[in-house]
Amino acid sequence: MKKILGLSAVLLLSGAAVHAACPAVTVADPMGVAAGEFPQQYELAEFQSAAGCEMSFSENPEMAALNGAIQGNGDLPAVADRLPSEPLVVVPYDMVGVYGGTLRALSNATEAGTSDFLSTRHVNLVRYSDDLQTIVPNIAKSWSWNDDFTELTMNLREGHKWSDGAPFTSEDIRFWLENLALDPKVIEKPKDYVLAGGEPIKIEVMDATTFKFVLAAPKPGLLVHFAVSYAQPFQPAHFLGQYHPALSADGDAKAAEFGFESGYDLVNYYYGNSDWTDTPSPMLRDPELAAKLPYGTQPTLESHIYITDTTEGRKLVANPYFHQVDTTGQQLPYISRQDELYANDNEVRILKLVNAEADYKSQSLTLGAAPLLLENQEKGQFTVQLKPTIAMPVFSFNLTSEDAGKRDVFGNLDFRKAMSHAIDRNELNEVAFFGQGEPKQYIGFSPTPDFVDPSLTSLYTEYNPDAAKALLDGIGMVDTDGDGFRELPNGEKIVLNMQFATQGIGSEVVEFVGQNWADVGVQTTVKEVTPDEYRSAQSSNALDVGMWEKGQPVAIVLGNNELFVPPYENYFGHRTAMLWAEWVDTEGASGVEPPAFAKKMMDDVAAFQTATPGSAEQGEIGAGMAKSMAENLLFIGTVQAPNVIYHRNALKNVTQFKTQSYEYYRTYPYRATQWALVE
Repeated sequence: MKKILGLSAVLLLSGAAVHAACPAVTVADPMGVAAGEFPQQYELAEFQSAAGCEMSFSENPEMAALNGAIQGNGDLPAVADRLPSEPLVVVPYDMVGVYGGTLRALSNATEAGTSDFLSTRHVNLVRYSDDLQTIVPNIAKSWSWNDDFTELTMNLREGHKWSDGAPFTSEDIRFWLENLALDPKVIEKPKDYVLAGGEPIKIEVMDATTFKFVLAAPKPGLLVHFAVSYAQPFQPAHFLGQYHPALSADGDAKAAEFGFESGYDLVNYYYGNSDWTDTPSPMLRDPELAAKLPYGTQPTLESHIYITDTTEGRKLVANPYFHQVDTTGQQLPYISRQDELYANDNEVRILKLVNAEADYKSQSLTLGAAPLLLENQEKGQFTVQLKPTIAMPVFSFNLTSEDAGKRDVFGNLDFRKAMSHAIDRNELNEVAFFGQGEPKQYIGFSPTPDFVDPSLTSLYTEYNPDAAKALLDGIGMVDTDGDGFRELPNGEKIVLNMQFATQGIGSEVVEFVGQNWADVGVQTTVKEVTPDEYRSAQSSNALDVGMWEKGQPVAIVLGNNELFVPPYENYFGHRTAMLWAEWVDTEGASGVEPPAFAKKMMDDVAAFQTATPGSAEQGEIGAGMAKSMAENLLFIGTVQAPNVIYHRNALKNVTQFKTQSYEYYRTYPYRATQWALVE
């Protein structure tokens, strides 16, 4: 029986010491070391056994200075004492990196266009490997489900520490779930991912490194949620917990020392009343107060931590207690600092990229920028990847508009059919996407799963302006004053105010579709606004037309029902029918009652999440969800096309992305903690 010898066997046969220094294994050159249980990473003991070595640890030579910039941190112990006893060993893609440098990033503004930058330092219990199919350990060392997916047991790493050196334990998971995610004084309404069968998830803590999520109904997608979500299911109980009134009898008094009216006020000041990890820190909200607080920003498990936060941008330094090392024992991350600059003007951002003034950028870039970037990539010494997207630009009409005349028309399915048939998707593909895309209807799942009738992706997508005009005539929208534009059936003028943000959709798409709609007699105006302005208008039910990218793989829907429950996504995504959502949230006390099809989709997604993964039952339910979404045109699809990923060539260990995707949390599967800057 033939067997390929690993490095440890080679060392034994040669008489060399088994406990040699660990080899510089990379994905490009595995050096004969057998792969571990999970792609491109090992647990420490697993790697030492495979490589026949005993790992010693080393650190960034700047670490003392970096730590000194973190408000509230004390002196550093030795690197071996800062790492968990079981650090995660990460295999670099191309080279064992060198320390130093500043990763420069561009975002639109605070909480706007920031998710790709956030994803470079992000951590969660687990993540997807870069094959986007295999879930691998990260913060959690291991996990196991019971037979019916109602109990998820997870094991943490012994000796893992927060960025201030305090122990990270199962109690930090309990604190997040019970005292933040399920506390209405922190998050008013629980998110779907902390519910199962409509009931709150419970937690049982067995010991410092072992806990169990207990679910009232099966929810196998919960693990997937942790792999892709920005929301982190752990928060520093040792810090925030001392002010939380439910945990600390003197929490209010302690918070009062810093001028807060209650402990909840201080907790929310740091946590931001949100699971979004990008809420402005105290350093931005009130710099004078922040200087007096114990920390400028709460302790983190991420690879980098804020040291400044202003309206111009943010600066971060490497987390001295980060839990990952490379194959030679160097603590990650390699890059010492991160520097995020805000530039809300799209043309300014593109010019900065052409001039190589950023090291990495993906979000808020559209395919329209590709020709200029491709033309300049050799001169600017940067690389442009054009990769498929999971989402596509979609449009929605405000089915609960405050304007009664508009609400009647927007709620008429024939109107929505007309507006879909009015879009020349093939021409849009050529004009906005250089012929690289595929015209599609939105069906709620992307990519199209096997259980869905593929013909749904072309439903109502035929360009047929005559049919569109006939449908509009049929609902009483005709041009009564002879100005070339139709009025509402009640005789009032209608102008569709198409406000958009380039973070969510390209201007060329909005302008093209707006002209298509004007061509069938529905007057439009197009105006670019900031993402914050767009989201504010959306939240206040003030948009005529929603415009943003939208799409979600099956695996993610299993863990999060948002795309099938009003308003059909969260604050950062594409929402519509806000008053339907109010009706759902208030259990009918206020808002507008959704129609029967919308209620059925809510029931169906709940059943879909609890069904056995891959079963005929689940497929049948999912097929019905997609059919209802497409036939009712809650969202009108356009063209699914590749998009741009940019990085400067000095940034090493950047692999080929499989997709340019928010849905898998952008860079997170591609392991930015092992990026290195080599000028």
